Amino acid sequence: MVIIASNQRKTKPLAMDLTFSFIFILLLPLFTFLLFHHLSIKKPTSEGLKPHPLIGHLPHFIKHRHRFLDWITDVLTSNPSHTMSLQIPFQDYGILTANPLNVEHILKTNFGNYPKGQRSTTFLQDFLGQGIFNSDGEQWRHQRKLASYEFNKRSLRNFVMDTVQLEIENRLLPLLRRAEERDEVLDFQDILESFGFDNICKVAFNEDPACLSIDEEEEKKKSMSKGFKKAFGDAQSLSMVRFMDVFPFTWRIKKMLDIGSEKKLRKSVSIVREFAMKIIRDRRRDNRDHDGDDLLSRFSSEKEKSEEFLRDIVISFVLAGRETTSSALSWFFWLVSTRTDVEEKIVKEVDEIRARHGNFREGFDYDKLREMQYLHAAVTESMRLYPPVAIDTLACKEDDTLPDGNFVGKGWFVSYSAYAMGRLEEIWGEDWGVFRPERWLEDGVFKPENPFKFPVFHAGPRMCLGKEMAYIQMKSVAASVFEEFKVEVLLEKGRSPEHVLSMTLRMRDGLPVQVKRRERS
Repeated sequence: MVIIASNQRKTKPLAMDLTFSFIFILLLPLFTFLLFHHLSIKKPTSEGLKPHPLIGHLPHFIKHRHRFLDWITDVLTSNPSHTMSLQIPFQDYGILTANPLNVEHILKTNFGNYPKGQRSTTFLQDFLGQGIFNSDGEQWRHQRKLASYEFNKRSLRNFVMDTVQLEIENRLLPLLRRAEERDEVLDFQDILESFGFDNICKVAFNEDPACLSIDEEEEKKKSMSKGFKKAFGDAQSLSMVRFMDVFPFTWRIKKMLDIGSEKKLRKSVSIVREFAMKIIRDRRRDNRDHDGDDLLSRFSSEKEKSEEFLRDIVISFVLAGRETTSSALSWFFWLVSTRTDVEEKIVKEVDEIRARHGNFREGFDYDKLREMQYLHAAVTESMRLYPPVAIDTLACKEDDTLPDGNFVGKGWFVSYSAYAMGRLEEIWGEDWGVFRPERWLEDGVFKPENPFKFPVFHAGPRMCLGKEMAYIQMKSVAASVFEEFKVEVLLEKGRSPEHVLSMTLRMRDGLPVQVKRRERS
């Protein structure tokens, strides 16, 4: 018995040694790869967040990826150079920055060295195809030139103005009046998204989804377009899941097996593309390729007008028109609800412009909107704190050194954060955290900031072509709503809405509000 027990004690450690040896042999190639990868690549020189040996910033990323935007903002604003590196095994190295000098270098000075890059275009390929927001090189330049020509036409601006005013007068205001009569609680973010969706579908396709309609006769049309609207929102959210994966091959495996988020993405993209293609084919069947002012008609006159080309163009513009303005307006209405003095100044300005022009029954035309300097400043100030596109990512073609001295290697991704830049004391002063529209005014006139300090509409050659149209929509909605209603946000006092980082900055749980008719003498 003693001899047997002795043999068992010897056998157990031996088995454990063999197990550890086997695990070590299996993991040795991985550790060897990580070591050589770590030693072979020139490291970023940024200060701040220090990487761990071999595994880089992987523990930090896993810990904070659920609050990625706030995490990198904390690091960027506290770092003297406002630049940080991101090193994660099996992924490209990356640089994130909130330094205006770096942003100007990336977006203008050395623009040719920083395309969208294969990483971003691959992640968004299924959803956006080769549209203007997901293309590079000659393909991008061709689409940009064509879009620039069309967006500078007064006829398109007038079409946008008419579309916005009709949606406000026939849909938005009647819906708010009914809610006020019934004392209903509304999700204002959802309403603004529906407004933006109706509006951009009209501008892009000359099709009316009627998502915001309360007319019973339009319920059938509304229910038909509801699937497209939901699929479109799901497709953009699910596309962003790929960017947050710890390992770059995870989404590829899920796509190959058609499981999880990739299966949902495939179904959503299929609905979106079928909707777009149906409209394009119906146009061609009825010989209505270019018989209107909408974007599809304008781009259909182009020689290279394959169905896929038109589909990708239109989906890109629907994304831009639906998401950005609704995001900006949601945060704007919440911020104004925290500052009654700002609301009073907006209403006073609207009343004064009405009095000067005399007609209280019509919507706001382009000239009236241009006179709203304080409202323009208030909308801009809200986008400083909550930019619709909080972070944008490009790629580095060849080794480069940024103005702050940080090295950027070939193939690295480079991201700049408009969200973090809106929180820099060096740009906005000690009161950067205060919602103060007056910081944009000089003698009562709006004064724009350097776009490389305020890259909310991007800057350089990729400057947003729809900037003017976005302001038309946002100012029209804000002026029309505040002229007639007070908007009471139903959140606990002092509590900020939680945001979720999708392709745009959205409120996680929507924006619950009640509207009350504004008392007037």
